[in-house]
Amino acid sequence: MIEALAREAITLTQGRPRAILGITGPPGAGKTTLVEALITAIERLEGPGWLAHIPMDGFHLADSQLRRLGALGRKGAPDTFDAAGYAHLLARARTETEEPVYAPGFERTLEQPLAAALVVLPQARLVVTEGNYLLLDDPAWVRAHAAMDAVWYVTAEESTRVQRLVARHIEFGKEPDAARAWVAGTDQPNAELVSSTRAGADRVIVNGSHGWVFEG
Repeated sequence: MIEALAREAITLTQGRPRAILGITGPPGAGKTTLVEALITAIERLEGPGWLAHIPMDGFHLADSQLRRLGALGRKGAPDTFDAAGYAHLLARARTETEEPVYAPGFERTLEQPLAAALVVLPQARLVVTEGNYLLLDDPAWVRAHAAMDAVWYVTAEESTRVQRLVARHIEFGKEPDAARAWVAGTDQPNAELVSSTRAGADRVIVNGSHGWVFEG
């Protein structure tokens, strides 16, 4: 399955100097797990440096900005990202193929963006980006979507997805009760919003108990 997806991703570059593949889906569905598997498979087929990775997480607004906006308690919602900056960076990554294009990363331990932590080198033919809101019907996110050649939507069984989210928050420092409260109060509304965008995806991939499965 991963091999087939890797080959499909590679075909996106045909006739283009560089292509961008988006991976979306609700929090905890397995987007990053899929991306990591794709990177391994594509590098095995095409060699190191052929692919670059730019997660949307690097475009989180820093906590200092979220405090200014009164949005720290909603961190992770669509308006707590620099969506316009993300769209601009993807457009640059798609067209600026002669020089390195630097992009922010995200430090999970600090829960903060990190400037210029990532790079798209000139030899990269495919950029993979993942995030929750790639198909959102909002002007800045629509511009980001327009820079992508395809968007794949990852879904998972609901209780498993929620358990993964709680475990992730605990791993990065929240107490169990606080983690469950954050998932219920912040992550779940975001997940419902993302789920409403599923129909706009070019492909739906199920992260199931028996591995990855194409839907439809």
